Amino acid sequence: MDLGLSGSATAVAGGTKGIGRAVAETLAAEGARVAVLARGRAGLDDAVRRLLALGAADVLALATDVTDLGQVQRAFEDLGQRWGELNVLVNTVGPGPGRFEQLSDEDWIRAFELGTMGAVRNVRAALPLLRAASWARIVNVSAHSIQRQSPILPAYTASKAALASVSKNLARSLAGEGILVNTVSPGTIVTASFTESLADVFAARGLDASDPYDVMTWIEEVFHHPADLGRAGMPEEVAAVVCFLASRRNGYTTGANVNVDGGSDFV
Repeated sequence: MDLGLSGSATAVAGGTKGIGRAVAETLAAEGARVAVLARGRAGLDDAVRRLLALGAADVLALATDVTDLGQVQRAFEDLGQRWGELNVLVNTVGPGPGRFEQLSDEDWIRAFELGTMGAVRNVRAALPLLRAASWARIVNVSAHSIQRQSPILPAYTASKAALASVSKNLARSLAGEGILVNTVSPGTIVTASFTESLADVFAARGLDASDPYDVMTWIEEVFHHPADLGRAGMPEEVAAVVCFLASRRNGYTTGANVNVDGGSDFV
């Protein structure tokens, strides 16, 4: 299916790792121009090489801390000078885990800075460029934990629930301008949080942290959150849904929260 993304101007916040990287790579393979916002220069440089190799029409690396308003504003100013418009904005940045009793006030504030306010700043800075384009889409990546709670994710979940609420409001606020806004809520996805951070934990149980079936086995044993498909997802499977919602092919879906979780007990 041709998503109509060839030559479009797109931006992915958090586009050097995990789901964000998969989204950026999918956009590049569709022939889009891709701007990647992230903090680490090494990750940005690696992403540029990969996205060009995949066929991106143009790539822009924007070293940006989304918790810093000035950096966000400068990033979209640079993007505007380069392209003059923006068709697609995808926000994938989020905070890390932590149990309630472990979290200080500063940890809670940081969670909302990353999980909610980063996207708010990006959307606000990007709106003039989105309005300048002939068509525009915003996709914010939330989490299935906003519907299926986890004791290790209270601040993360709260920030992502707030993001889903902001997205719903934006969808209504911007509908009259033809700017579609949607949320995607991934379930358990095999990213570096498993393959790197938990490799030793998995190995101690005789499991492979990079295997989606082993990851879901661990999730079901520890958190009792199974998936109907019996495995965890892969970043590219989330990216496929994000990129459809971000494309011209999506002409009538807005204000939705789409679960990409392998099947669960909620709608």
